[in-house]
Amino acid sequence: SSGINAEWPLRPGGIARDSIHKRRKTGGKRPIVRKKRKFELGRPAANTKMGPKRIRSVRTMGGNEKFRALRLETGNFAWASEGITRKARILDVVYNASNNELVRTKTLVKNCIIQMDSTPFRQWYEGHYGVTAGRKKKTEEKTEEIVKKSNHVARKVEARKGDAKIGQLLDDQFNTGRLYACVSSRPGQSGRCDGYILEGKELEFYLKKIKMKKSK
Repeated sequence: SSGINAEWPLRPGGIARDSIHKRRKTGGKRPIVRKKRKFELGRPAANTKMGPKRIRSVRTMGGNEKFRALRLETGNFAWASEGITRKARILDVVYNASNNELVRTKTLVKNCIIQMDSTPFRQWYEGHYGVTAGRKKKTEEKTEEIVKKSNHVARKVEARKGDAKIGQLLDDQFNTGRLYACVSSRPGQSGRCDGYILEGKELEFYLKKIKMKKSK
């Protein structure tokens, strides 16, 4: 009278990653002969957002731990061509290949494209090469050069100046104070939002994608 088929008993709610509910290869239905198992469980997505750091630990199989980042505002980002890594503030989520909804809600996931603060990288670049990153006014450059250096350090910095080359697109970003970066960690699993600065062909590719999305 309830309209429920006796062959398909009600199963308790919850996310499962089992395949016993799937049909056979031939298309026939399989009878469910057992309940869900702990080893088949799935968990809700973390949907990490931007904000003051908030992380929860989750006990997993074998007594191990995962770290659910619910809110994050900083991450470690690598500048591959210079071989350095700096902690930087995350400012915005600008592109996600899988879902535009994740951009609208500013959700931090692996491989999303973000904008971050360029200050730590600009300061390192100026200290290492003695050259301003981005095309600033000459007056600003003069005020920065007042810092005293020993002859030994001055010679080292002078010798490096020949190697101080940034791509045009990256140079333009230093002017805005924001750099594009790709998240390479999994915030919902490791509790961190780390990644690398986009440069070269990859930066060119994503700038084109972002421009296309804006024009729609």
